[in-house]
Amino acid sequence: MENTILEYKCPCCGGAISFDAKLQKLKCPYCDTEFEAETLKSYDEELKNDAPEEEMTWDTHAGTEWQEGEDGELNAYICNSCGGQIVADANTAATHCPFCDNPVVLTGRLSGMLKPDYVIPFKLDKEAAKAGLRNHLNGKKLLPKVFKDENHIDEIKGIYVPFWLFDADAEANFRYRATRVHSWADSNYMYTETRHYSVTRGGTVGFERVPVDGSSSMADDLMESIEPYDFSQAVDFQTAYLAGYLADKYDVDAEQSIDRANARIKQSTADAFASTVLGYTSVTPQYGNIKLNNGQAKYALYPVWILNTTWRDQKYTFAMNGQTGKFVGDLPLDKGALGRWLVGLTGILGAAAFGILTLVHYFM
Repeated sequence: MENTILEYKCPCCGGAISFDAKLQKLKCPYCDTEFEAETLKSYDEELKNDAPEEEMTWDTHAGTEWQEGEDGELNAYICNSCGGQIVADANTAATHCPFCDNPVVLTGRLSGMLKPDYVIPFKLDKEAAKAGLRNHLNGKKLLPKVFKDENHIDEIKGIYVPFWLFDADAEANFRYRATRVHSWADSNYMYTETRHYSVTRGGTVGFERVPVDGSSSMADDLMESIEPYDFSQAVDFQTAYLAGYLADKYDVDAEQSIDRANARIKQSTADAFASTVLGYTSVTPQYGNIKLNNGQAKYALYPVWILNTTWRDQKYTFAMNGQTGKFVGDLPLDKGALGRWLVGLTGILGAAAFGILTLVHYFM
């Protein structure tokens, strides 16, 4: 006969609970909370029933097949340096890679790519992109001079980036462990009362067009940083919108983008429900479950201005939302300028310290 040990966890602190023969109750040796056996058993059974598998499945039939002759206006290019693939209209004879700025080679007519469902046309031109970069660099005294030279600004390129847009209704249930702490004192003692609560939340959150970029050449954090886009200005895709611009050919399909879409939806759903748990001293998430309904994906092209430049063998990429003008990108540090700034700061602090010591000496 196999022996089994039944173990309960304290709802208040998570410690293992044991039976106190003197009290004839279950008691937590860590926080001294006492429980009736039936109450704790019911709570434990409820927690066990709270753990169904999450259901986050999608209909990923995004994009449409090109009709005969419809893609004849587009050429495909590949970069022999970084492997990036781009699409351009038939009038583009030669160009440079928007990712590493090396020349790209024409590989022939477009093939192996779905036709986008939507496109958000460029609203801001190249001059606006130049202004955005200048504003981004303005006032940064520790920036190397090479980044302020006008000739680097001309390397900005407009590119349509492929995005998979995920729609879903997220049906979720969450449980939290919460406390309310009340303290008071009399002439002899200081008292603290801690009350423990099990808080549940459930409901549905609707998501529309959660974007996940479909290009491994584009840094995910960079693309997420220039969000959001105003989808009300999106139109049905036509190749005419690509005239004068490049388009990145997706190499991450909708099915491969599901994990990132799920992660964004999970986090947003958890944040939305947690924001409703108010009025407690502390709140600790215990459990969460999400089920998606009506999950489907669409394929769209979003406008982005890209600048790549290299300084001291390190590549720096900047991006601007081609619709809203939001500009992001990491900047290098001029160590020489930093050293001069630190010397100056040390001098200022030394003078201030000398002034303070002089005043102290004067008043002593």
